[in-house]
Amino acid sequence: MSRFAGAVEALLLMATEPVPASDLAEAVDAPVAEVEECLAELTEFYDETGRGFELRRVGAGWRYYTREEHADVIGRWLLEGQRGTLSQAALETLAVVAYLQPISRGRVSAVRGVNVDGVIRTLATRDLIEEVGRDEETGARLFATTSYFLERMGLTSLDQLPALAPHLPDASALEAELAGLAGHGSEEPLPLVEETAAASEAVTDGESR
Repeated sequence: MSRFAGAVEALLLMATEPVPASDLAEAVDAPVAEVEECLAELTEFYDETGRGFELRRVGAGWRYYTREEHADVIGRWLLEGQRGTLSQAALETLAVVAYLQPISRGRVSAVRGVNVDGVIRTLATRDLIEEVGRDEETGARLFATTSYFLERMGLTSLDQLPALAPHLPDASALEAELAGLAGHGSEEPLPLVEETAAASEAVTDGESR
């Protein structure tokens, strides 16, 4: 084990958000390469010894997480009888943004079949989504998930989101519907698309870990 493994552990235990390897290296006065090797050793050690927690790289840094297999125990102990911090509407909207980003508020409304202005504001306030630009044709604001979203989901990149294809009867139908929105002159949203339920379940699973 690395000579500064203990110091790295102590720093990570005190961290309230993922810590980049470069910051850890500066703190222990060691090369970044050595700290990254130390992090890999610690990760392997925790896996081999069956600890109740694991060390994960999430977003741009490293952080401790409880293991997925203990989620039920933790849930019963801490959260029994309580609702999640996000409403079902917020989870469904977050799922739509996560899988179809960058996406405008109007398109999210069309997919969900309801007005999402308030929910979008809530998600932005909680730093789960952010404005990333404007649509070149319509000028509508485009939204995408944030690095904090990845952190809460325990992911390194959006490529690790669960695949939606197994839950969809015809994934091409969604693309066709969204493509048609450009010529949809009315402000009235199109019918609800069924994949939001599957996406919402994926986000709910990630939030509970």
